[in-house]
Amino acid sequence: MTRVCVVGAGAAGLCAARHLLVTPGVIQVDVLEQSGALGGTWVYTENVGYDDFGLPIHTSMYKSLRTNLPKEIMGFPDFPVPESEKSYLPAKDMLAFLQLYADRNGVTKHIKFRQHVQLIIPKAGPKNELWDVTYKDLGTGVSVTNEYDYVFVCNGHYNTPFIPNIPGLKKFEGDVMHSHDYRVPEIFTGKRVLVIGAGPSGMDIAFEITRVTTKVILSHHLKEEPKSEFPDNLVLKPDVVKLDGKKATFADGTEDEVDVVFLSTGYLYNFPFLHESCDIVVEDNCVEPLYKHLVNIHHPTMCFIGVPYYVCAFSMFDLQVRYYVRSMTGVFKLPSSKEMIQHWEEEKLERAARGYTKRQAHMMGPDQERYYASLACEADTDNLPSVITKIREESSLRFLHNIQSYRQDVYKIIDDDTYEIISNGKKEIIC
Repeated sequence: MTRVCVVGAGAAGLCAARHLLVTPGVIQVDVLEQSGALGGTWVYTENVGYDDFGLPIHTSMYKSLRTNLPKEIMGFPDFPVPESEKSYLPAKDMLAFLQLYADRNGVTKHIKFRQHVQLIIPKAGPKNELWDVTYKDLGTGVSVTNEYDYVFVCNGHYNTPFIPNIPGLKKFEGDVMHSHDYRVPEIFTGKRVLVIGAGPSGMDIAFEITRVTTKVILSHHLKEEPKSEFPDNLVLKPDVVKLDGKKATFADGTEDEVDVVFLSTGYLYNFPFLHESCDIVVEDNCVEPLYKHLVNIHHPTMCFIGVPYYVCAFSMFDLQVRYYVRSMTGVFKLPSSKEMIQHWEEEKLERAARGYTKRQAHMMGPDQERYYASLACEADTDNLPSVITKIREESSLRFLHNIQSYRQDVYKIIDDDTYEIISNGKKEIIC
């Protein structure tokens, strides 16, 4: 007679609900969504700042966004993105896909829209720890508190901007904005723009705004210099050392005058609804203590879906949910708190020895296959096929070195290990 609260109706929350609804013994699944629509970060709105209820706008979606990974690796293991001629899709197509996924799996009717989660607090139950979840109906202004056996935290991590500590940034005499608030390039018409950060969004937006700006400076610390051919009005620079007035000084000693500092510097994990007794701490963007980047070690009836990044996101959500649900139903037993803490501490030390910083605690990239395998093995469930990580690595390299045309590539998965790519009219089979 298990009751479950799912926080958020983005891809992770929808995936959690889809599996929970077919789990024996689960009699209640409430998906609490703050906005009026499902889809999380895939929902586009022209609004920035705060919504009509005084809450921060969640989505960071800009108008022209197309996926930076091919659709062939963006579906769920049991629910792929529908076939189409192109591999790289506009955001509206991904949103439509999530709506289809929710509808087909009976999830949509379990979503409570415009519900602002205010407080989640653990409490003792007759047999197991329970959770009190307080949430406010934004339409009526009425708050209620419901009791649950499990909590799935699925609120995403692309909504709270990270602002770096750059000397002079607070006194910069031009405009400063974060990519979270970017929607269309026209706001930069005729301006000199310094883009700080060369992740997928930073590179994509820097390239897009060159058509309206006087000059774009892309400041980065990539280990490998991008081989892409950029427009003449885009130049690459190393890290910004300081800002003074409208002047930017870079690590190589060069200087340049700019009108706008555009921060594409990533996001912070943020769980403002968790009471301190949940024993979850976010420090230097490391969420801890989590076992397998997933289970709240001190309160294992709470899990966090989607914390790792540089992953095959939707597939990883599915594997994480399957792992956790199998622990709920007794297919396998989670280690003791002491054992989970030991695992977490050993993992941090091992990653630090390989050069990862604390801020990179949840970064996967080349570690993702090992992470997927560890979840699948412990839970005795199907692992993700290697072909999806192969395509992710290939497409990410093509993005870095051919930003102008990589989205014209077309992929096709042949089997669990092999895929086909058509690029510039040439077909190649890769194992």
